Amino acid sequence: MGNSVWNEKRRFIWLLTLLLVTAFLATSGISYKVAHDSLSQQVEQNTLPLTSDNIYSEIQQDLLRPIFISSLMAQDTFVRDWTLAREQDPDKLVRYLKEIQERYGTVTSFFVSEASRNYYHSSGILKKIQDTNPQDAWYFRVRSLPESEPYEINIDADTADRSKTTVFVNYKVFDFEGRFIGVTGVGLAVEKVKALIELYQQRYNRVVYFCDREGDITLSGPGYRGQASLQHTYGLDKLATRILTSPSGNFSYEREGKTVYLNSRLVPEFKWFLIVEQEESQGEQELLNTFWGNMGLSLVVTLGILLIANMTLGRYQRRLEHMASTDKLTGTANRQVFEEYFDQALLQAKANSSALSILLLDIDHFKQINDTHGHSMGDLVLKTVASLIQDTLLDDEILCRWGGEEFLLLTHQDMVQASERAELLRERIANRRLKVNGHDIDIRVSIGVAQFEYQESADNLIKRADIALYQAKDGGRDRVVLNHP
Repeated sequence: MGNSVWNEKRRFIWLLTLLLVTAFLATSGISYKVAHDSLSQQVEQNTLPLTSDNIYSEIQQDLLRPIFISSLMAQDTFVRDWTLAREQDPDKLVRYLKEIQERYGTVTSFFVSEASRNYYHSSGILKKIQDTNPQDAWYFRVRSLPESEPYEINIDADTADRSKTTVFVNYKVFDFEGRFIGVTGVGLAVEKVKALIELYQQRYNRVVYFCDREGDITLSGPGYRGQASLQHTYGLDKLATRILTSPSGNFSYEREGKTVYLNSRLVPEFKWFLIVEQEESQGEQELLNTFWGNMGLSLVVTLGILLIANMTLGRYQRRLEHMASTDKLTGTANRQVFEEYFDQALLQAKANSSALSILLLDIDHFKQINDTHGHSMGDLVLKTVASLIQDTLLDDEILCRWGGEEFLLLTHQDMVQASERAELLRERIANRRLKVNGHDIDIRVSIGVAQFEYQESADNLIKRADIALYQAKDGGRDRVVLNHP
């Protein structure tokens, strides 16, 4: 029975462990996923687009200003009148370009006349534009722009200083009749534009860069880690078509094991896409740390619950074992436990040829006690007798409540020792008096004693002890009778 109970207990502990771990994993995992998805959605749909809007607003102030300046130059009456007057006194235009450059802080300002093909700069006439010179291809490209596109923005070497790369705003100039008469504009140093992008990145803690409608990266700051085009950048290659065919959008992709959130929007004045990226935020890392912290806490809680459950089950197990093996009223062994112990004792006696005896006790006139004083007093008498016998038990002896008022004592003693033991018990019990409502109750017992004989069955041994008990009853009670085979 003990092994069976232990196996059941172990199965219960394992099942409880599995349920707790599964519950904690499911709860923590679902909580993490919900929080992670919520944070990702917040970043992708709210935080990042808001940051992109702020950067776009600053672009309006910082990068779109050259377009406004070029537009003013293209509409300037002085420039058109001077050009239509056959470009007399070039110094006037040079002074004008120099004043534009100084007033607005551009790195260059220029005008190219369609009539003379002269390239006027704030420092003078630099050259004549030629359709055979690849470096002058920009002019003919701008000249052929459709009417709906009065300007272009391109990044090229500065004609005045070929060692510098400049962001040019090339604006077409028309006379008062709407005829094309040249191209004017200003330029910003690429380094200055990159410095602005770096400023945006530091201010918003995001990666900022631009690409044209073909996906080529036009401008980027130091935080950009991709290739020269979206199509050749891992992760972005799968998004390139969607980015380039949508005026704006929110996307995400994986890079080096981290999720990167991306917001793109077309800057129509540049005809470029502004792209703002953000890697997994610190908040997501904190969520992950919280998840593992919850799992650690769950493990501690699980161990605590299992410890308490094990202690509780052990306590209940011992109680159940005690209840299953003892008589509830007297605390003595019940017949089932006694029979198991008895069988083992018989085998041991047979194997070792050792002595084994049983004492069968019956309380005299027990029915009269119950009828006269009530069952509660009868119970008290039973408990008193059991206690008096148990106080004398040796380590290898067992006392069993055999019937209503009968007790059976198994002892590893021979007939002589067992009979002496029986007589001492009879006297001990007889000397115990109970007082109830001013009445003395004498307790007397009759005892039958039998010693195990080799090859004798357990039933026969008990039967002989029972015969001796009845002989004691018939002989006047309150006595010990021995049964010899």
